[in-house]
Amino acid sequence: MPSTPPITVLVVEDEPLVRMDAVDIVEEAGFVAVEAANADEAIRILETNPDIRIIFTDIDMPGSMDGIKLAYAVRDRWPPVVIMIVSGHHKPLATEMPENALFFAKPYGHAAVRQAMIKAV
Repeated sequence: MPSTPPITVLVVEDEPLVRMDAVDIVEEAGFVAVEAANADEAIRILETNPDIRIIFTDIDMPGSMDGIKLAYAVRDRWPPVVIMIVSGHHKPLATEMPENALFFAKPYGHAAVRQAMIKAV
């Protein structure tokens, strides 16, 4: 009987300490974490890693696109991927995010994010 691959979560965050904290949440939920420092890196990872089931992205990042634009790119190219958006500076309206995307304001509660990840898959 083939085993199912572990659920992989792509954490996209430019602040290393915040990214480490998010990786801890992912691993506490029993998932595998893959890290990206910006949206461009995230797209490259998504193109080569078909196991990614959730993307957990900050809105404010340097590079060619912010987290909202990244979320729309993910929704267009990888529709089954669950999108979780976080920010300490913006609270986007539901109409500003891709369909079915979840938003968490920073500082977010670890338990709430972990539970949302588990429920999403």
